[in-house]
Amino acid sequence: MSLKVDDEFVSEMEEEHTLAPSIPVPSVQEMVRNNPLEVPQRYVRSEEELEKVNHMPHLSPQIPVIDLALLSHGNTDELLKLDVACKEWGFFQIVNHGIQKELLHRMKDASAEFFKLPIEEKDKYAMPSNDIQGYGHAYVVSEEQTLDWSDILMFVTYPNRYRKLQYWPKTPEGFKEIIEAYASEIRRVGEELLSSLSVIMGMQKHVLLELQKESLQGIRVNYYPPCSTPEKVLGLSPHSDSSTITLLMQDDDVPGLEIRHEGGWVPVTPISDALVINVGDVIEIWSNGKYKSVEHRAVTNMNKTRTSYAFFVCPQEDVEVEPLDHIIDAQNPMLYQKVKYGDYLRQCMTRKMDGKAHTDVAKIKDSDTRNKDD
Repeated sequence: MSLKVDDEFVSEMEEEHTLAPSIPVPSVQEMVRNNPLEVPQRYVRSEEELEKVNHMPHLSPQIPVIDLALLSHGNTDELLKLDVACKEWGFFQIVNHGIQKELLHRMKDASAEFFKLPIEEKDKYAMPSNDIQGYGHAYVVSEEQTLDWSDILMFVTYPNRYRKLQYWPKTPEGFKEIIEAYASEIRRVGEELLSSLSVIMGMQKHVLLELQKESLQGIRVNYYPPCSTPEKVLGLSPHSDSSTITLLMQDDDVPGLEIRHEGGWVPVTPISDALVINVGDVIEIWSNGKYKSVEHRAVTNMNKTRTSYAFFVCPQEDVEVEPLDHIIDAQNPMLYQKVKYGDYLRQCMTRKMDGKAHTDVAKIKDSDTRNKDD
């Protein structure tokens, strides 16, 4: 959940910084408005990409559900569930997170109103070619690339100095204030989760938060229109997130998120007002692969629009990320090289979403072979 991100976010660190450009492409929502039956060839996936034979909905009920109120109070059973969820799934859902239902629904309603606007209004917030804040698309790096069946609205929320408020919609009225309130609350939830992750990784609660320095955070609203042939497209390409963790709010009644597990794709069935959490690449590197960021994707359907809201928590760009010292020993040799997070993030942005390709770049050569030998 791509700053992929995937799901998935990137910020200009300073005003003069530029990021890997994304090639402008048409709005999928507008294509559907103009011709609901049209599916241009550029969106059509191969059978191999879709992997329909490996669809595993029977495993969906097994995705862990964790009570954040118990977890934040150090409940031993919930900490154990968190450890298992991060090792075996890389994904889990949280309930009792403390965010008011009214705020969750206001965020959903305001976003829905924005996407109902005429394209001329939405384009006032169009994403520039050298940034990822605004309305449009990201990760389009070649003219030959198969495109995702989705549009996005994205903005950096913290630190405040990286915000570009010209990309925060003024319509519907009050949307900016709703984004502010939602970002503040979900930031709190993210910090509580990082504290618990720090504990299960054998450290004091504050360590992971401090390692991030002043963490970078952003929201990406993913808009997936209906598709007349949903079996031929993907709303979001398979990828892992380049974040530390990602917190996702889904529609309660429209499934679409799928995660890779045991060689297949498992749908994440929405739980009303719960949040979906996934391990990002940074946690995978810090844990030396004990907790792995997991590929996920979004599928579409024929009749309903689906919207999701991904909140990405990332280190500052100058943070050097590598396996933590206390995790490395003779039985657990270092599998990942030290990377500066800003460099890692930018190399992710130069490639299309492609599974675990970017985390493979961070691995020490021959580490996969060594794992198999062990």
